[in-house]
Amino acid sequence: MRMLRLRVTRLVFLFASLLAIASPAGVADKLTVLLDWFVNPDHGPLIVAQQRGMFAAAGLEVDLVAPADPNDPPKLVAAGKADVAISYQPQLHMQAAQGLPLVRVATLVATPLNSLVVLADGPVQSIADLKGRKIGFSVGGFEDALLAAMLEKHGLGLGDVELINVNWALSPSLFAGQTDAVIGAFRNFELNQMDIEGRPGRAFYPEEEGVPAYDELIVVTHQDRVDDPRIARLIGVLEAATQYMINYPDAAWEEFKTYNPDELDNELNRRAWADTLPRFALRPAALDRARYDRFAAFLQKQGLIGEPPVLDSYAVELR
Repeated sequence: MRMLRLRVTRLVFLFASLLAIASPAGVADKLTVLLDWFVNPDHGPLIVAQQRGMFAAAGLEVDLVAPADPNDPPKLVAAGKADVAISYQPQLHMQAAQGLPLVRVATLVATPLNSLVVLADGPVQSIADLKGRKIGFSVGGFEDALLAAMLEKHGLGLGDVELINVNWALSPSLFAGQTDAVIGAFRNFELNQMDIEGRPGRAFYPEEEGVPAYDELIVVTHQDRVDDPRIARLIGVLEAATQYMINYPDAAWEEFKTYNPDELDNELNRRAWADTLPRFALRPAALDRARYDRFAAFLQKQGLIGEPPVLDSYAVELR
Protein backbone atom coordinates (compact mmCIF):
# COMPACT_ATOMS: atom_id res chain seq x y z
CA MET A 1 0.00 0.00 0.00
CA ARG A 2 2.87 2.34 0.87
CA MET A 3 4.48 1.73 -2.55
CA LEU A 4 1.15 2.44 -4.26
CA ARG A 5 0.81 5.73 -2.39
CA LEU A 6 4.36 6.69 -3.36
CA ARG A 7 3.73 5.90 -7.03
CA VAL A 8 0.49 7.87 -7.05
CA THR A 9 2.26 10.77 -5.34
CA ARG A 10 4.97 10.78 -8.01
CA LEU A 11 2.42 10.70 -10.81
CA VAL A 12 0.45 13.52 -9.25
CA PHE A 13 3.65 15.53 -8.84
CA LEU A 14 4.58 14.97 -12.50
CA PHE A 15 1.12 15.97 -13.70
CA ALA A 16 1.16 19.04 -11.46
CA SER A 17 4.58 20.01 -12.79
CA LEU A 18 3.35 19.83 -16.35
CA LEU A 19 0.28 21.86 -15.50
CA ALA A 20 2.47 24.46 -13.83
CA ILE A 21 4.25 25.16 -17.12
CA ALA A 22 1.08 25.06 -19.19
CA SER A 23 -0.37 28.18 -20.74
CA PRO A 24 -2.13 30.23 -18.05
CA ALA A 25 -5.34 30.55 -20.00
CA GLY A 26 -5.66 26.78 -20.27
CA VAL A 27 -5.90 26.98 -24.07
CA ALA A 28 -3.45 24.71 -25.88
CA ASP A 29 -0.73 26.46 -27.86
CA LYS A 30 -0.12 24.86 -31.24
CA LEU A 31 3.39 23.72 -32.12
CA THR A 32 4.56 21.97 -35.29
CA VAL A 33 7.46 19.52 -34.93
CA LEU A 34 9.00 18.24 -38.15
CA LEU A 35 10.61 14.83 -37.74
CA ASP A 36 13.83 13.89 -39.49
CA TRP A 37 12.33 10.74 -41.03
CA PHE A 38 9.33 8.43 -40.66
CA VAL A 39 8.25 7.66 -37.09
CA ASN A 40 10.58 5.15 -35.43
CA PRO A 41 11.98 4.40 -31.95
CA ASP A 42 14.48 7.28 -32.29
CA HIS A 43 11.44 9.53 -31.71
CA GLY A 44 10.39 7.65 -28.57
CA PRO A 45 10.01 10.59 -26.14
CA LEU A 46 7.95 12.59 -28.63
CA ILE A 47 5.59 9.73 -29.40
CA VAL A 48 5.20 8.60 -25.79
CA ALA A 49 4.51 12.18 -24.71
CA GLN A 50 1.84 12.44 -27.40
CA GLN A 51 0.23 9.12 -26.49
CA ARG A 52 0.21 9.82 -22.76
CA GLY A 53 -1.27 13.30 -23.10
CA MET A 54 1.82 14.93 -21.66
CA PHE A 55 1.90 17.67 -24.28
CA ALA A 56 -1.74 18.47 -23.62
CA ALA A 57 -1.03 18.63 -19.87
CA ALA A 58 1.65 21.22 -20.63
CA GLY A 59 -0.79 23.32 -22.66
CA LEU A 60 0.60 22.26 -26.03
CA GLU A 61 -1.11 20.93 -29.13
CA VAL A 62 1.81 19.30 -30.93
CA ASP A 63 1.59 18.25 -34.56
CA LEU A 64 4.29 15.67 -35.38
CA VAL A 65 5.00 15.67 -39.11
CA ALA A 66 7.12 13.11 -40.99
CA PRO A 67 8.83 14.74 -43.99
CA ALA A 68 8.58 13.69 -47.61
CA ASP A 69 12.26 14.60 -47.94
CA PRO A 70 14.48 14.23 -44.83
CA ASN A 71 16.59 17.19 -45.97
CA ASP A 72 13.64 19.59 -45.75
CA PRO A 73 12.81 20.01 -42.01
CA PRO A 74 15.73 22.27 -40.99
CA LYS A 75 15.29 24.35 -44.14
CA LEU A 76 11.57 24.83 -43.42
CA VAL A 77 12.31 25.91 -39.85
CA ALA A 78 15.00 28.30 -41.10
CA ALA A 79 12.44 29.75 -43.51
CA GLY A 80 9.95 30.26 -40.67
CA LYS A 81 7.48 27.72 -42.07
CA ALA A 82 7.60 25.38 -39.06
CA ASP A 83 8.34 25.81 -35.36
CA VAL A 84 10.76 23.00 -34.58
CA ALA A 85 12.66 20.27 -36.41
CA ILE A 86 14.40 17.10 -35.36
CA SER A 87 17.82 17.20 -36.97
CA TYR A 88 21.44 16.08 -36.51
CA GLN A 89 24.35 17.78 -34.77
CA PRO A 90 26.81 17.31 -37.68
CA GLN A 91 24.36 18.84 -40.15
CA LEU A 92 23.69 21.76 -37.79
CA HIS A 93 27.37 22.71 -37.79
CA MET A 94 27.41 22.79 -41.58
CA GLN A 95 24.09 24.65 -41.82
CA ALA A 96 25.24 27.25 -39.29
CA ALA A 97 28.44 27.73 -41.27
CA GLN A 98 26.26 28.36 -44.33
CA GLY A 99 24.37 31.08 -42.45
CA LEU A 100 21.07 29.30 -41.80
CA PRO A 101 19.35 30.88 -38.76
CA LEU A 102 19.02 27.63 -36.82
CA VAL A 103 19.66 27.04 -33.12
CA ARG A 104 19.96 23.78 -31.21
CA VAL A 105 17.75 23.94 -28.10
CA ALA A 106 17.68 20.30 -26.99
CA THR A 107 19.12 16.84 -27.54
CA LEU A 108 16.99 13.80 -28.29
CA VAL A 109 19.56 11.02 -28.89
CA ALA A 110 22.82 11.83 -27.12
CA THR A 111 25.20 9.36 -28.79
CA PRO A 112 26.20 8.63 -32.37
CA LEU A 113 24.06 6.03 -34.14
CA ASN A 114 25.94 6.13 -37.44
CA SER A 115 28.34 3.24 -38.08
CA LEU A 116 30.37 1.42 -40.71
CA VAL A 117 28.84 -2.02 -41.20
CA VAL A 118 30.07 -5.21 -42.88
CA LEU A 119 28.77 -8.77 -42.98
CA ALA A 120 29.87 -10.64 -39.87
CA ASP A 121 30.88 -13.69 -41.90
CA GLY A 122 32.48 -11.66 -44.70
CA PRO A 123 36.14 -11.06 -45.53
CA VAL A 124 36.36 -7.69 -43.74
CA GLN A 125 37.46 -8.32 -40.18
CA SER A 126 39.05 -4.93 -39.59
CA ILE A 127 38.94 -1.51 -41.22
CA ALA A 128 42.38 -2.18 -42.69
CA ASP A 129 40.78 -5.00 -44.72
CA LEU A 130 38.78 -2.42 -46.69
CA LYS A 131 41.70 -1.52 -48.95
CA GLY A 132 40.62 -1.95 -52.56
CA ARG A 133 37.02 -2.76 -51.59
CA LYS A 134 33.66 -1.15 -52.30
CA ILE A 135 31.88 0.97 -49.68
CA GLY A 136 28.25 2.03 -50.08
CA PHE A 137 26.85 5.31 -48.83
CA SER A 138 23.53 7.18 -48.86
CA VAL A 139 24.45 10.80 -48.16
CA GLY A 140 27.65 12.35 -49.48
CA GLY A 141 29.67 15.00 -47.67
CA PHE A 142 29.41 14.23 -43.97
CA GLU A 143 29.53 10.44 -44.38
CA ASP A 144 32.60 10.83 -46.58
CA ALA A 145 34.26 12.79 -43.77
CA LEU A 146 33.38 10.11 -41.22
CA LEU A 147 34.76 7.39 -43.45
CA ALA A 148 37.94 9.36 -44.24
CA ALA A 149 38.70 9.78 -40.53
CA MET A 150 38.05 6.11 -39.81
CA LEU A 151 40.25 4.97 -42.70
CA GLU A 152 43.03 7.38 -41.73
CA LYS A 153 43.43 5.73 -38.35
CA HIS A 154 44.30 2.51 -40.19
CA GLY A 155 46.67 4.04 -42.70
CA LEU A 156 44.15 4.27 -45.54
CA GLY A 157 42.41 7.09 -47.41
CA LEU A 158 39.34 7.53 -49.58
CA GLY A 159 41.54 6.83 -52.60
CA ASP A 160 42.12 3.30 -51.30
CA VAL A 161 38.42 2.36 -51.56
CA GLU A 162 35.66 2.64 -54.14
CA LEU A 163 32.62 4.63 -53.01
CA ILE A 164 29.21 3.62 -54.39
CA ASN A 165 25.99 5.57 -53.88
CA VAL A 166 23.41 2.94 -52.94
CA ASN A 167 20.76 5.48 -51.89
CA TRP A 168 18.93 3.94 -48.91
CA ALA A 169 19.61 0.30 -49.84
CA LEU A 170 22.43 -0.09 -47.33
CA SER A 171 22.01 -3.64 -46.03
CA PRO A 172 20.53 -4.92 -49.34
CA SER A 173 23.70 -3.81 -51.12
CA LEU A 174 25.73 -5.92 -48.69
CA PHE A 175 23.45 -8.93 -49.14
CA ALA A 176 23.72 -8.68 -52.92
CA GLY A 177 27.52 -8.39 -52.88
CA GLN A 178 27.32 -4.94 -54.47
CA THR A 179 29.36 -3.54 -51.58
CA ASP A 180 31.79 -4.88 -48.99
CA ALA A 181 30.80 -2.31 -46.38
CA VAL A 182 28.35 0.55 -45.90
CA ILE A 183 28.73 3.85 -44.06
CA GLY A 184 25.67 5.56 -42.62
CA ALA A 185 24.01 2.45 -41.18
CA PHE A 186 22.30 3.17 -37.87
CA ARG A 187 23.50 0.65 -35.33
CA ASN A 188 20.09 0.39 -33.68
CA PHE A 189 18.34 -0.45 -36.99
CA GLU A 190 20.50 -1.96 -39.72
CA LEU A 191 22.21 -4.40 -37.36
CA ASN A 192 18.85 -5.63 -36.09
CA GLN A 193 17.43 -5.78 -39.60
CA MET A 194 20.39 -7.84 -40.81
CA ASP A 195 20.12 -10.22 -37.87
CA ILE A 196 16.38 -10.71 -38.44
CA GLU A 197 17.07 -11.54 -42.09
CA GLY A 198 19.67 -14.13 -41.12
CA ARG A 199 22.69 -12.15 -42.36
CA PRO A 200 24.27 -10.72 -39.17
CA GLY A 201 26.48 -7.67 -39.45
CA ARG A 202 29.52 -6.31 -37.67
CA ALA A 203 29.76 -2.60 -36.90
CA PHE A 204 32.74 -0.30 -36.57
CA TYR A 205 31.86 2.77 -34.53
CA PRO A 206 33.10 6.24 -35.61
CA GLU A 207 33.63 7.44 -32.05
CA GLU A 208 36.08 4.55 -31.53
CA GLU A 209 37.89 5.20 -34.82
CA GLY A 210 39.06 8.80 -34.70
CA VAL A 211 35.76 10.72 -34.94
CA PRO A 212 34.75 12.90 -31.96
CA ALA A 213 31.54 11.84 -30.22
CA TYR A 214 28.46 13.86 -31.11
CA ASP A 215 24.70 14.06 -30.52
CA GLU A 216 22.88 12.10 -33.23
CA LEU A 217 19.42 13.68 -32.96
CA ILE A 218 18.80 17.22 -31.76
CA VAL A 219 15.95 19.72 -31.63
CA VAL A 220 16.43 22.91 -33.62
CA THR A 221 14.37 26.06 -33.98
CA HIS A 222 14.71 29.44 -35.68
CA GLN A 223 16.96 31.98 -33.99
CA ASP A 224 13.98 34.27 -33.56
CA ARG A 225 12.04 31.62 -31.61
CA VAL A 226 14.60 30.67 -28.98
CA ASP A 227 12.72 32.67 -26.33
CA ASP A 228 9.31 31.31 -27.35
CA PRO A 229 7.82 29.82 -24.14
CA ARG A 230 6.34 26.96 -26.15
CA ILE A 231 9.88 25.72 -26.86
CA ALA A 232 10.77 25.59 -23.17
CA ARG A 233 7.57 23.68 -22.43
CA LEU A 234 8.30 21.21 -25.22
CA ILE A 235 11.73 20.50 -23.75
CA GLY A 236 10.27 20.04 -20.29
CA VAL A 237 7.85 17.46 -21.63
CA LEU A 238 10.64 15.64 -23.47
CA GLU A 239 12.56 15.29 -20.20
CA ALA A 240 9.50 13.98 -18.35
CA ALA A 241 8.69 11.53 -21.15
CA THR A 242 12.27 10.23 -21.23
CA GLN A 243 12.26 9.69 -17.47
CA TYR A 244 9.01 7.74 -17.81
CA MET A 245 10.47 5.59 -20.59
CA ILE A 246 13.57 4.78 -18.54
CA ASN A 247 11.48 3.89 -15.48
CA TYR A 248 8.83 1.91 -17.35
CA PRO A 249 10.39 0.70 -20.63
CA ASP A 250 7.87 -2.08 -21.30
CA ALA A 251 4.83 0.08 -20.65
CA ALA A 252 6.35 2.88 -22.73
CA TRP A 253 6.90 0.48 -25.65
CA GLU A 254 3.26 -0.60 -25.51
CA GLU A 255 2.20 3.05 -25.68
CA PHE A 256 4.70 3.89 -28.40
CA LYS A 257 3.57 1.17 -30.79
CA THR A 258 -0.11 2.15 -30.50
CA TYR A 259 0.74 5.41 -32.32
CA ASN A 260 0.68 3.41 -35.57
CA PRO A 261 0.41 -0.33 -34.89
CA ASP A 262 0.53 -1.36 -38.54
CA GLU A 263 3.93 0.29 -39.00
CA LEU A 264 5.49 0.14 -35.53
CA ASP A 265 4.36 -3.13 -33.94
CA ASN A 266 6.99 -5.48 -35.38
CA GLU A 267 10.16 -7.30 -34.41
CA LEU A 268 12.54 -4.74 -35.92
CA ASN A 269 11.05 -1.82 -34.02
CA ARG A 270 10.84 -3.86 -30.82
CA ARG A 271 14.55 -4.58 -30.99
CA ALA A 272 15.40 -1.04 -32.03
CA TRP A 273 13.39 0.28 -29.08
CA ALA A 274 15.50 -1.68 -26.61
CA ASP A 275 18.75 -0.62 -28.29
CA THR A 276 17.79 3.07 -28.50
CA LEU A 277 16.40 3.46 -24.98
CA PRO A 278 19.76 3.98 -23.18
CA ARG A 279 20.81 6.54 -25.80
CA PHE A 280 18.12 9.15 -25.13
CA ALA A 281 19.26 12.35 -23.45
CA LEU A 282 18.23 12.34 -19.79
CA ARG A 283 18.73 16.11 -19.67
CA PRO A 284 17.56 17.24 -23.13
CA ALA A 285 18.24 20.93 -22.51
CA ALA A 286 21.83 20.40 -21.37
CA LEU A 287 24.49 21.53 -23.86
CA ASP A 288 27.98 20.01 -23.85
CA ARG A 289 29.87 22.99 -25.23
CA ALA A 290 33.21 21.18 -25.40
CA ARG A 291 31.63 18.39 -27.47
CA TYR A 292 30.25 20.90 -29.97
CA ASP A 293 33.56 22.77 -30.18
CA ARG A 294 35.47 19.52 -30.78
CA PHE A 295 33.14 18.44 -33.53
CA ALA A 296 33.25 21.84 -35.23
CA ALA A 297 37.05 21.59 -35.25
CA PHE A 298 36.79 18.09 -36.74
CA LEU A 299 34.54 19.28 -39.57
CA GLN A 300 36.89 22.17 -40.24
CA LYS A 301 39.85 19.78 -40.41
CA GLN A 302 37.91 17.59 -42.85
CA GLY A 303 37.26 20.60 -45.05
CA LEU A 304 33.47 20.56 -44.63
CA ILE A 305 33.29 24.01 -43.02
CA GLY A 306 35.53 27.05 -42.83
CA GLU A 307 36.06 28.98 -39.61
CA PRO A 308 33.29 27.72 -37.26
CA PRO A 309 30.69 30.30 -36.18
CA VAL A 310 30.55 31.32 -32.54
CA LEU A 311 28.84 28.44 -30.71
CA ASP A 312 26.34 30.70 -28.94
CA SER A 313 24.95 31.68 -32.33
CA TYR A 314 23.71 28.18 -33.12
CA ALA A 315 23.50 26.18 -29.87
CA VAL A 316 22.02 27.24 -26.54
CA GLU A 317 20.97 25.77 -23.22
CA LEU A 318 17.58 27.12 -22.21
CA ARG A 319 17.18 27.73 -18.48
